[in-house]
Amino acid sequence: MSKQKGCRPGWFLRLLGYKKTQFLTIPLFSILCSLLAIAILILLIGKNPLTAFQSLLQGSGWLPKPNYAAGKSILTDLLEMLDAYTPMLFASLAVALAFKAGLFNIGVSGQMLLAGFVTTVLVGYQDFPAGLAKPLVVLLGFICGSLVGALIGFLKYRFNVNEVVSSIMLNYIIQYVVGFFIQTRYVDVVSRQSRTINAPARLTLVDVAWGGVKLRLPLLFIPAILMAVLLYFYLKSTVGGYELKAVGLNRQAARYAGIKVGKRLVSSMTLSGGLAGLAGVTYYLGYYASIKPNELASLGFDSIAVSLLGNSHPLGIIFSSLLITSLDKGSTYMNSTVGVRQEVSSLVTGMILLFSACSAYIRYKVDDSLRLSLAGSEGTAAPIQRKTPASGSGKRGKNA
Repeated sequence: MSKQKGCRPGWFLRLLGYKKTQFLTIPLFSILCSLLAIAILILLIGKNPLTAFQSLLQGSGWLPKPNYAAGKSILTDLLEMLDAYTPMLFASLAVALAFKAGLFNIGVSGQMLLAGFVTTVLVGYQDFPAGLAKPLVVLLGFICGSLVGALIGFLKYRFNVNEVVSSIMLNYIIQYVVGFFIQTRYVDVVSRQSRTINAPARLTLVDVAWGGVKLRLPLLFIPAILMAVLLYFYLKSTVGGYELKAVGLNRQAARYAGIKVGKRLVSSMTLSGGLAGLAGVTYYLGYYASIKPNELASLGFDSIAVSLLGNSHPLGIIFSSLLITSLDKGSTYMNSTVGVRQEVSSLVTGMILLFSACSAYIRYKVDDSLRLSLAGSEGTAAPIQRKTPASGSGKRGKNA
């Protein structure tokens, strides 16, 4: 049999086609495509895309600025970005965990708000020492978010109430109930927001002097990274994680396999709500120190896009959260230095999500191209042969 000439797949195709790293390489490829598209757009409006991207990185603390105000440095900008990154990571993990169970937790903003409000009232306005106040804030925030998530999961399991409907309705209930109490009992007459919490309860240390500059230190930044790693191992290496993913893939098959589907639905939404509660306390008692009445944090909805960008993979979400937060924090400086409006950063995010939405198709085309390239390099398959009838048999041979 003669072999056809074929070419072995190139390194780039092999890199994208490697199954164990596709959760990172495919989103990165989508990001590069979107940045290329945005660079063309910036060129069309008469600006230099390299300068625009440089200022974007400078504004988010990844590159040094030409000059700084007194008491500030590149470390100041980087830590401010990480302070905003921490609640984004928690919220995105909350969405991803629900996705793994086949659920859609669109109520992250409401769970964040309830956790932030309850911890503000019970701890933030009390005279507790920092060693007691900060752990209480974290614990109460997780419990409050978990209770809302458990309610959504229970309604789904017991009454088959769609989790999207119940979580949206709870968003509105929490928003207006919290707004009522803030405006009637806890409002600051000057800012028209809730009163500023006491410093011992804050999860961000502000104005920390170091080397002649003042810094913001997000206390839950490292625990948020560890939570993503723990969630990865939980989903990958534990019975509970395996059952949760099985329920998300096919509830009927999971039920036939003996998995308690209702238990997994409720537990996954409970844990998802708890992560949203941690996002709430790091947002309202960390990044900010007060709550705006009758307003839900947009971060809860942005986290849905961030989770999709990270392919709902805990380790991928670490990087997708960092990317989106950096774009958001750097857009203001890009507008002031280059003249590219802040909306361009939102456009960058939208383009990234658009290309990421095509990730399944990209993965399919990469795998198909890799298979064809490997088949071509190894030669064509043997031609189809027909079976000949056996000696003395009157039966007609069949095709192979």
